[in-house]
Amino acid sequence: MTALTLSASSAASVRADAVVVGLTTGPKGPVVAAGGEAVDRAYDGKLAATLEILGASGGEGEATRLPAPAGFKAPLVLAVGLGDAPADGAAWPAEALRRAAGVASRALAGAKKAAFALPAGDAACVEAVALGALLGSYAFTASRGTGSKGGKEPLGEAVVLGGKPRDKEYKAAAERATVLAQEMNRTRDLVNTPPNELYPASFATLVQAAAKEHGLKVEVLDDKALAKGGYGGILGVGMGSQRPPRLVRVAYTHAKAKKTLALVGKGITYDSGGISLKPPGFNETMKSDMSGAAAVFATVVAAARLGLKVNVTGWLALAENMPSGSALRPGDVLRTYSGKTVEVLNTDAEGRLVLCDAITRAGEENPDAIVDVATLTGAMVMALGGQVFAIMGNDDGLRSQIHTIAEAAGEAAWPMPLPDNLRKGLDSPIADLKNIGERMGGGLVAGLYLREFVNDGIAWAHLDIAGPAFHEGAPYGYTPKGGTGSAVRTLVALAERAAAGSLL
Repeated sequence: MTALTLSASSAASVRADAVVVGLTTGPKGPVVAAGGEAVDRAYDGKLAATLEILGASGGEGEATRLPAPAGFKAPLVLAVGLGDAPADGAAWPAEALRRAAGVASRALAGAKKAAFALPAGDAACVEAVALGALLGSYAFTASRGTGSKGGKEPLGEAVVLGGKPRDKEYKAAAERATVLAQEMNRTRDLVNTPPNELYPASFATLVQAAAKEHGLKVEVLDDKALAKGGYGGILGVGMGSQRPPRLVRVAYTHAKAKKTLALVGKGITYDSGGISLKPPGFNETMKSDMSGAAAVFATVVAAARLGLKVNVTGWLALAENMPSGSALRPGDVLRTYSGKTVEVLNTDAEGRLVLCDAITRAGEENPDAIVDVATLTGAMVMALGGQVFAIMGNDDGLRSQIHTIAEAAGEAAWPMPLPDNLRKGLDSPIADLKNIGERMGGGLVAGLYLREFVNDGIAWAHLDIAGPAFHEGAPYGYTPKGGTGSAVRTLVALAERAAAGSLL
């Protein structure tokens, strides 16, 4: 991954391949943002005017190159758009800084070193610039072979100017940005890995390796242990595949922790739909159906690396959903780990079947809260689009808190209800529940189904990240094509809130 350093050097004196400055939109044209004053002076105060001639306006997503002025040790200046500047005295929006830095990193792929002279007036701004730069430089290259024509290598090093390398607050900001970026990129790598390489057993092996590296406790239940334990939901989904399912428990504990957070991740390493087969056009990206499990895994590792004073337990419900002679059939009834029976009427509504077992098991440890994360329903993508995840739950306070945390972390999210009138549609004439209900409001129905498996007295939230987990369009900001790392920032911030004693 791109290296990160802080520097108090001037933009003119730093040795780099490029100096990055910010540009905002103004009433009379673009304006050089804070952090770029020294660069502007080197152009005799005419940097904004020059960039305007080249077509720059300061709008978000823009990247404009021009030769560096005489006396600079970098040969290139790259101006990136920040959009509207904040009102006088107001802080820069962290997300605007992250996105601009991400644009710069993508534009500078192939360069060895770039100096970021973006607004960095405090540690929070430094963290935002650093995180955006590190996320924007991401590239998934593991599947390239000898036939690849060779794309450019990611930016080698990002130097954040204005950072104070010896200041504890700034150092902590840089460390947090590094950990978040590395764990989001771990999530992206897992989501982008082809399903013939990432399957339940290999995913579990990766978790075991990381657990050893970071001092985590890990337990893996294979198909025999799942059968012995009565995990009928996970086993039912996985029985059509030649690659058996797994339930992985990975835990970080702190000696001074007063709160325990349980995170449950849907880990369908490939979802064909099973016997209820997905049509062409809907299964090509289904390697991403384990995004929730990847986010949970990365969050537990991040909590350990940051030394948070909270206990965080991750439950990864891993299975492949495949059609075969041994596959789950519409009409089958499964006995879940909770003891409740479920009539399966659609095998493509499989995520809730693996999650319900994991949620029940997580509840046995009496955590202060359970949060499940899943690419669960296409209905929620229809409702909220491709960049917003939904938040549901049995506790309005927890749901609101997660919404606030997500927005502050730069992740678009929206609280959604669990209407009681939709619950009746889950009743089955032959079992305790059906795995599907009314078609309209299907994302809410899925949340209602999961709520049935949360133990009384435990606050629970459900994040449906089906929209933002996998980006099929062109890269933008710090968001690449493919896996995005959705929900990791929110979950880490939630763990930090719990460590501070302010969870619920």
